[in-house]
Amino acid sequence: MIPKASQRAGGQDLATHLLNGFDNEYVELAEVRGAVASDLHGAFAEWEAIAHNLTRCRNYLYSLSVNPDLGQGQLSRAQYLDYADRVEKALGLAGQPRALVFHIKDGREHCHIVWSRIDARAGKAIHQPFDHDKLMMVTREFARDHGLALPEGYARGGDERKKKTLYEMQQQKSSGITKEERMAAVTAAWKRSDSPRAFVRALEELGYVLATGSRPYVLVDLYGNMNALPKLIDDRSVRTKDIRAFLEAEFPPESLPSVDEAKALVAQHRQAREDFARSQRDGKALDRLKAAQAARRQKVEAAQVALRARQRDERAALARDQLAARQALKARYLAEVRRVKAARAAARPTGLAAFLGRVTGVSFVIAKIHKHRDAQRHAAYQVEKAALAERQAEDKRALAHRQALQAVDIAREVRALAQIEARELKSFEVAQRREERVRQRAGHDHMPAMNLALKPRGRSAVPHKAKDRYRKRDHQRDDDRHDRHADRGVQDQEIVITVDRQEKEKGSALRAAFAGSVRPAVKEDQRGGREEGERGERSGGRGGDDGRRRRRRRRAREVAAEVPVQRGPDPGTPATGLPEVHWTELPLADKFRDAARDRDGGGDDGGSGGRRIRRSRSARGPERGEDGKDFERER
Repeated sequence: MIPKASQRAGGQDLATHLLNGFDNEYVELAEVRGAVASDLHGAFAEWEAIAHNLTRCRNYLYSLSVNPDLGQGQLSRAQYLDYADRVEKALGLAGQPRALVFHIKDGREHCHIVWSRIDARAGKAIHQPFDHDKLMMVTREFARDHGLALPEGYARGGDERKKKTLYEMQQQKSSGITKEERMAAVTAAWKRSDSPRAFVRALEELGYVLATGSRPYVLVDLYGNMNALPKLIDDRSVRTKDIRAFLEAEFPPESLPSVDEAKALVAQHRQAREDFARSQRDGKALDRLKAAQAARRQKVEAAQVALRARQRDERAALARDQLAARQALKARYLAEVRRVKAARAAARPTGLAAFLGRVTGVSFVIAKIHKHRDAQRHAAYQVEKAALAERQAEDKRALAHRQALQAVDIAREVRALAQIEARELKSFEVAQRREERVRQRAGHDHMPAMNLALKPRGRSAVPHKAKDRYRKRDHQRDDDRHDRHADRGVQDQEIVITVDRQEKEKGSALRAAFAGSVRPAVKEDQRGGREEGERGERSGGRGGDDGRRRRRRRRAREVAAEVPVQRGPDPGTPATGLPEVHWTELPLADKFRDAARDRDGGGDDGGSGGRRIRRSRSARGPERGEDGKDFERER
C-alpha cells in the first residue's frame, strides 16, 4: 500500500475533488466526525471557521490517501479503519474531527482521510513535525501485522530522478506520456545528435521547444509543460555543464526565447490541432454526463422545493396554534368576567336592604371593592397576554432561525453540487483532450513534431520576419496610393485654373453685351412711362388698365434682364482649351465652390445646365464693364 499525506487548506476545493463522480466510478462518504453538517462542504466550512477564529493557522487540514496494492488484494473496511486509527495516534490527531471517503477508480479501491488540525479546546493547531517519517513507520508496522509487502519506493536510497513529483504526475495526466517515456525520447535524441543544430531539430521532432528561464536550458513541450533539459537526459555520465557547453556554441541562452514566449508559440500550434479534434468529437459522452448531472441535481432541487413547502406549512401551523392560544386566553378572561357579573347580580340586595345599603353607604363601599377587583383581574389578564405574546415571538424567532439554517444547508448543497458539476466537466474535458492527444501520436511514444524553422545565431524569430515583411509591403502600398493621389490633385488643380479663366472671360463678355442692350430699353421705358403718366393725367384718369399692362410688361422685362436664360454654346463654334470636366472629378473637399460653378455653368451636350450659383456681392467686390461703370449698379 502507498500512503500520501499533506497539510493543506482550501477545504471547499478538496471536498469538490473528493466528491467528483466523473474521475471515480464509485464515491462513498463513509464517515464525518466532529461537525454539525453531514456533508463534506459543510464540515470543512466549519473547520475552516474554527481555524480562522481561534488560530492563525492557514493549512488547517491534514489529508491522507491510502492506495493498496491490487496484486495483494483489496483491503477490508476494518483494515482501512485500523490504519486510520494508527495514523492519527502516531500524528497526535486522536479525537480530532475526521472525514472518511472511499473511491473506486479504474477498478481500484482507495481511501481518503481528512483530519482537522485545530484543537478547539486548546485553541491552537496541532504541530506535525516529521509526519512523513512517522507515516512510513506506521505503514511498515501495519504491513507487518497484516502480512502485506511494501513497494520498492519504501526502500531507502534509489535514484531520486526517477521519482515522480506532483507536477510530473499532472503532466502525465494531461498528456498521456509518462516521465519514463519523456526521458527515453530525449536521451535517444541526445545520443544520436552530432551537433547542437541536429539536437534542437530532434527535440522539435519530439514536440519540444528549447527555451531559457530561471535556468539556461529548459524544454517547453507542445502541451505547454516545462521541464529542465538535464533532468530528461537519463545518462549519469552527462552533467549539466556538458549540456551547456554543447549548446552554447550555436544556441546561447540570450538568443533563445523565454519560457512565456515559447509557451505562446506552442499554443498557436496546439490550438489548431485541438480545434480540429474538438470538431470531430462525439457528443454522446458529454450528453450522458450532463444527463447524469441533471438527474442528480433534480433530486437536490426536489429536496429544496420540499423543504420550502414544509417550512411554509410549519409557519402556517405555528401561526394557527398561536392564534388559538390568544383566543383561548381571551375567552377565559371573558368567561371569568361574565361569571363574576352573574354572581354579583345574584347577590345584589333588594327592597329594604337595598335602601338601607344606599342610606348607610354600604353599597358604595361594595361597588368600590368590585371595581378594584375588576382592575386587578384585568391587569392579570394583560400580564398573561404579554407573557404569551413574548413566548410566541420567541417561538417565531426560533422557527425562523431553524428554517434559515435549513435553507443555508440546502443552498450549500446546491452550491456544492454546482462546483462538483463544474469539476466533472473539467475532468471530462481533460480526459477527452488526453485521448485526442494519444490518438494524434498515432502509436508513437512522443508528441507530434513542432516543425519550427531553425534560426541562425543573432537573428530574430521567423514570425517576426513575416510580420516585418508584411509591414513593409503595406507601407509600400500606402506610399504608391499617396503618390497617385498627389498626381491627380495636381491635374485637378490645372483643370480648375483653366475653367476659372474661361468663366471669367465669358462673364466679362456677357456683362458688356448685356449692359449695351439693357440701357436703351430702360431709358425708353422710363420715357414711355412719363408720357403715359402725362396722358393719363390729361385724360382725367382714363387709360388705367393700359398703364397697368405696360407696367407689368416693364416689370417682366426687368426680371428677364436680372435672370438671363442660359443657353449652351454654339455647336458651330469650335471649343477652345481643355474640355469641361464633370464636377465629380474635382476635389470636393477643397474646391466645392469651383465644382458647383462648373456644374451649374452653361448647358452642354452632357445635359448640365440651369441657374448659375453666384457668390454674394460683398464676396465678389465691384464688377465693372469695359466702359468702367459698375455693372450691378447699372443693372
